[in-house]
Amino acid sequence: MSNPHALQPTSPAALIRSVWRNRHLIAQMTRREVVGRYRGSILGLAWSFFNPILMLVVYTFVFSVVFKAKWGAAGDQSQTNFAIVLFVGMIVHGLFAEMVNRAPGLILANVNYVKKVVFPLEILPIIGLGAALFHTLISLSVLFVAILLINGILDWTVIFFPLVILPLLIATLGVAWFLASIGVFVRDLGQITGMFTTVLMFISPVFYPISALPEKFQFWLMLNPLTFMIEQSRAVMVYGKLPDWNGLMLYTIASMAMAWAGYWWFQKTRKGFADVL
Repeated sequence: MSNPHALQPTSPAALIRSVWRNRHLIAQMTRREVVGRYRGSILGLAWSFFNPILMLVVYTFVFSVVFKAKWGAAGDQSQTNFAIVLFVGMIVHGLFAEMVNRAPGLILANVNYVKKVVFPLEILPIIGLGAALFHTLISLSVLFVAILLINGILDWTVIFFPLVILPLLIATLGVAWFLASIGVFVRDLGQITGMFTTVLMFISPVFYPISALPEKFQFWLMLNPLTFMIEQSRAVMVYGKLPDWNGLMLYTIASMAMAWAGYWWFQKTRKGFADVL
């Protein structure tokens, strides 16, 4: 039995070593997490395709048909093109929201790993991120098929999307470590994150372009960490533009700092998990 009160390493090097040492366990548990979510359902993993398609259709109908929303100055923009632009924002927000909403319960859902088994608790958020990334890849496949059906071709700049989304994955992992730790001590956190991600969806440029806001509000919208990610994702996947390399570099540096801070906090506070649980 491990000593739950033992001091844990907090350096970035220790994090990298832990991920490498437990890479097979991470892959195995991520696969189990994805399959387990749909175990017992009739359609199984097919639900991971139906969910993004359904939400895309609903949101597109509401905003482009009911509210007559247009993207920027493109007054003649078709509903299908509006759907593509909208879906990109939904994918980026959905990746972040799924991880943030699940993070507070990661330790609570794996109490046995805290008390009885020598288990690297720090990989639980990584496993959760892997499951969220799987669903993001499914949504991306739906998006690519839609673009091919509508436009007949994918812009070559789509190859930069992994580089664009990587900083968000790193930052999200840092946030997940924070929330997974705090969620052990503050059980209401899961309710708070659900409201937060819902509000975040509407204060991010998911359903509207930044240019739709008055200039005095555009600055505040740019402070939203999802804004840059959504805009850059649309640039490479929809508009055929190259990423903003300078902005991406700064975002990556900030994301790495966030990831290490979250990991440091998690490792420093995990010695109290067993007492609370």
